[in-house]
Amino acid sequence: MPWSNQSGGGPWGSGPRGPWGSGPQQQGPRPPDLEEFLRRSQDRLRGFIPGNFGGRGIVLIALAAIALWGFSGFFRVEPDEIGVVLRFGKYVREVQPGLNYHLPYPIESALTPPALRVNKTDVGILVSDETGRGAKREVLEESLMLTGDENIVDVDFSVLWRVKPDGVGDYLFNIQNPEGTVKAVAESAMREVIGHDNAQPLLTGLLETLPAEVQDLMQKTLDSYGSGIMVQTVNLQKVDVPSEVIDSFRDVQAARSDLERLANEAQTYANRVVPEAKGRSAKIIQDANAYKSQTVADAKGQTSRYLQIYEQYKKAPDVTRQRMYLETMEHILAGTDKTIIDTGGQGPGVVPYLPLNEIGKSPPATVGPSTGVKP
Repeated sequence: MPWSNQSGGGPWGSGPRGPWGSGPQQQGPRPPDLEEFLRRSQDRLRGFIPGNFGGRGIVLIALAAIALWGFSGFFRVEPDEIGVVLRFGKYVREVQPGLNYHLPYPIESALTPPALRVNKTDVGILVSDETGRGAKREVLEESLMLTGDENIVDVDFSVLWRVKPDGVGDYLFNIQNPEGTVKAVAESAMREVIGHDNAQPLLTGLLETLPAEVQDLMQKTLDSYGSGIMVQTVNLQKVDVPSEVIDSFRDVQAARSDLERLANEAQTYANRVVPEAKGRSAKIIQDANAYKSQTVADAKGQTSRYLQIYEQYKKAPDVTRQRMYLETMEHILAGTDKTIIDTGGQGPGVVPYLPLNEIGKSPPATVGPSTGVKP
């Protein structure tokens, strides 16, 4: 008999009283009577069973229910999935794609994560559908990043990742939101790498190691989480300046290009002029050294000659004096066209018809009519 039908108001005495006094007050609808509910369920079940079945029908229904319960352990794993069997919620084993079986619920259950699928996570870009072909729009909260030289760049990139072959259990039980975790780690890694580099190499594509650095940093972070995720590649979609300042940035880039061009032209001119000046300077120095050596040598020669003459002069002063006089006059009169004949006061002197002015001069060359030049 249910407690509600017992006299005295319950097991603790008369009235709505509990073991501690007044007892709880009745508010709202009364809770359903459990015994009454079970009795009505049995009556309804008897109404569905034919009268001639009796106890045998109940047994057949129980066997059918057991069979259905046993068949409920079959499950299918898709080609891009790996089945994980749990026994009372504890990881037991993994099964490959295809039709598999586990003990019926609640003894065992199965999870089928897409462990063989290559997933794509976009950062800085929001796609309208899961196929990746829908409309895209930029998410500036994710894409705007600060560089090491305090500039702002707009970076859009995507990450391709999958579950490690031996990390399905970690993937299921160590992280709650794999997609969000990968996206947060990717954005954090990209910000850290860009924060150590300048904007110019990023914008000109000179920093080729950027994707590899981001991938390595992401993998280390995900491994520290025990996520069971493997990062396959990081693809840069766009690295540009924000649209609000792109015109000013292009002006700066043009001015910087002009500066580099002028600096290169100046360096080219310096590379051409400086060696020429150094060559001329070296030539002047070499000429000066040669002139110095020649002058010193001439001076030493003159000194040596003078000393030799002086030695001879001491031995024969008259002869040496006469020789010096003659050599000096020869040196002085060598360039004149006068001829002086010293007869010593004897003889007839100069023959009148002797062409003294023409002596020592070669006759002019004449050109013949047929043979050319004649002496």
